[in-house]
Amino acid sequence: MDPFVSLDATAQAELVRRREATPLELVDAAIARIERHNPTLNAVVQTQFDQARERARGTLPPGPFTGVPFLLQDLLTAQEGHPLTHGSRFGKGHVPDQDSELVKRHRRSGLVVLGKTNTPEMGLLPTTEGALHGPCLNPWDTSRAPGGASGGAAAAVASGMVPFAHATDSGGSIRIPAAACGLFGLKPTRGRNPLGGDIADAYHWLVTEHALTRSVRDSAALLDVTCGADAGTPYQAPAKARPYTQEVNTPPGRLRIRVAVRNAMGAAIHPECLAAIHAAARLLEDLGHIVDEGSLEVPGDDAVGQHFITVWTAGVVFGIDALAERLGRSPEAAHFEPFTWALYQYGLDQGLSAYLRASAELQRHSRAALRHFDDVDVWLMPTLNELPPPLGTFTSPPGEPLAPLLRAAAFASYCPLANTAGLPAMSVPLHWSADGLPVGVQFMGRFGDEATLFRLAAQLEAARPWARRNPPVFG
Repeated sequence: MDPFVSLDATAQAELVRRREATPLELVDAAIARIERHNPTLNAVVQTQFDQARERARGTLPPGPFTGVPFLLQDLLTAQEGHPLTHGSRFGKGHVPDQDSELVKRHRRSGLVVLGKTNTPEMGLLPTTEGALHGPCLNPWDTSRAPGGASGGAAAAVASGMVPFAHATDSGGSIRIPAAACGLFGLKPTRGRNPLGGDIADAYHWLVTEHALTRSVRDSAALLDVTCGADAGTPYQAPAKARPYTQEVNTPPGRLRIRVAVRNAMGAAIHPECLAAIHAAARLLEDLGHIVDEGSLEVPGDDAVGQHFITVWTAGVVFGIDALAERLGRSPEAAHFEPFTWALYQYGLDQGLSAYLRASAELQRHSRAALRHFDDVDVWLMPTLNELPPPLGTFTSPPGEPLAPLLRAAAFASYCPLANTAGLPAMSVPLHWSADGLPVGVQFMGRFGDEATLFRLAAQLEAARPWARRNPPVFG
């Protein structure tokens, strides 16, 4: 029996510190789990097992995660000497010649990277079913998607392959798979972590990177070792008051929490997702918090979706063109999936003036959104409007390559606000449907205030421990 599979990263690192386990034992056990479950889930798409074992046998940095196995997403973050395809056939052959700053910080913490996780092409959809790597399956129900863009990371963590894994978020891509796979997923404040590698901030301040975890304390401890501006960064988050690992051991006090169940899209919310919100609100009241209902809408909400798409598709153009420059070849329709190529063409058609206007309007909308915190500490809302969807839900119909865009907006309409405003937000796995599917609820905090979210999350984790629930594909 595997003695490590149910342990979070913090507990595994503690075994190494106490010399009750070696890094190699942790790594070998994780490799065995990947080899056991990956043929079913297709969560890990590139392995580096020999290098991982060599690193585990050597002298590792004495960090908080010494010897703990870890996976990187095949998107954005560069690792020297290892392919970074961004989930695209066009990206095959792209091998960075240096680590990104985030990977350098991962390595300094003592983590041992075992490989790369599955992602949709260019990380563009809330599912993980790209043509290059093939579909990733949800360990709770293998007929359903694990979310995206960090679906491979979520499936790997939920199934127990590794205790946590790197993830990215440009419009919900940490929180969506967290909700779909029953995990904790925190999107940090804009600028909290260093971003990207040799392609840097392709999506113009919408993207953040962090991780998917089974425990709140793992998320806090990892953010402690990765946060902080890197050289030349154009923006950075306010400094934290103290380590986040201290926040998870600090009671949150009596918070003012407002519930939002109306969205600008007018998208319907599945009864189970509504039930999750109502149950969370009752739990918060039982814990002593002040809970009421309100609206997150601000003037101009009817246009913000279009402005988001304009900026986002400009990022698609930049990302593809930057990758093309590094590979020395021109992008063509045959290199990409229909949805990606249609977004690329749409972005090219927008023009500089439209991009600048959209950027300015999103900044205006962000400032307006911050006023929602004048008399509120935290907002509670659905992470997703639906249960984890069947595979194929976001496939482009013939002749309608952009159809998945509207489908995605209806699926996760509450997620992009945190990206446009740069706010920290987290999906917390507090509910399961009658059929046993995980349903996350989302909390959004003030700019720079991950501390309050970590305190609240730790309190919720203690009140409703979710790590006791394991999917059918686990262990």
